[in-house]
Amino acid sequence: MIRSRRKMASLSLDPRLSIHAVKNHQQHGALVEEIEGLIRVYKDGHVERPPIIPDVSCSTLPQLRVTATDVVIDRFTNLWMRVYVPQRSAKLPLLVYFHGGGFCVGSPAWSCYHDFMANLASTAGCVIMSVNYRLAPENHLPAAYEDGFKTVMWVKEQAANGSTEHSWWLNTSNLSRFFLAGDSAGANIAHNVAIRLGSSRASNSAILKPLCHRGSILIQPFFGGEARTASEGAPQSPRSALTLSASDTYWRLSLPAGSNREHPWCNPLVDGTAKLITLPAMMVCVSDMDILRDRNVEFCSAMVNAGKAVQMVAHKGVGHAFQILHNSPLSKARAHEMTVGGPGSWSSSKREAERMARTSTENKKKSRKQLALETDIAIASYTSKRLVFKEYPLSK
Repeated sequence: MIRSRRKMASLSLDPRLSIHAVKNHQQHGALVEEIEGLIRVYKDGHVERPPIIPDVSCSTLPQLRVTATDVVIDRFTNLWMRVYVPQRSAKLPLLVYFHGGGFCVGSPAWSCYHDFMANLASTAGCVIMSVNYRLAPENHLPAAYEDGFKTVMWVKEQAANGSTEHSWWLNTSNLSRFFLAGDSAGANIAHNVAIRLGSSRASNSAILKPLCHRGSILIQPFFGGEARTASEGAPQSPRSALTLSASDTYWRLSLPAGSNREHPWCNPLVDGTAKLITLPAMMVCVSDMDILRDRNVEFCSAMVNAGKAVQMVAHKGVGHAFQILHNSPLSKARAHEMTVGGPGSWSSSKREAERMARTSTENKKKSRKQLALETDIAIASYTSKRLVFKEYPLSK
């Protein structure tokens, strides 16, 4: 069996992990897949995830004025979430969030995600449910999508029944302002859960009532394809946490057996944009040093052509997962802008969206290269201490 070893950029490795890997090689056979420091898969199916990022408890900094609590949804599948509730008197938007990690690693308990969610809940003023879903390769897709949908249905049931057990977050949540969100693979999950919900975002929808799905926030969504884009073929930036080889490995481990990267769960545009018609308003956040940059911009362009309300937000000088890992000098500043808004907010607005809709395929390729490099904006939906979607009448 050929051993496949991939590196994950920008993470420091403990040399003791190599000694442990040698022992597992003797016990479980050949190492068939690896993303260094994050995951190892052995010939006998054994999976190892070195603790490169520590798990932390629910405690938060007092100055954030946010309470965090772990809630179990399904003990059998280990489906649970960490709920963040700001100490506010007003009703707040409700955000269901899916962490990144290529569908294979990650947890709401990871210190980097816990800190980001606590700060986001405090700064943006929203109730956040950070979901722990089943991971690949033990659970191939669509397991993560099923967990995402099940989470939304669980939230809906608690709200519809007026659960007294969960009144501590229900009483603070504005159920008419419900959003799906995630970063990287988590953004992919949010997108596919939104597809399943379909037109159920309508306020009178039976499937979601009393929730009203107002939109989705996709941060550096993890999409792929067999043909390489320009940003995938460009030299890898040390400021980005995702390499092309690691991306390929994640897809091999997470997609159904026998599938390639043209599967619609990997490439959402492979079957055209028909499914996009059912999606609500959307914000897509792009990093200009991310290998996923071109795919993210292409996705936004397809959304515009489908006549949807979509806003692309670009961050210059940072790479994949910058807001989680703080892996460059600019990361903290950009992450702060992401949560509170910053200079140049919404500069890729209606005018840019309409221009993208009118251009030819050749010109779209040019705009994909230039747009992310020229635009430096924040997630303005988080300004004014609440989540807001600006819906534009886009050209078809």
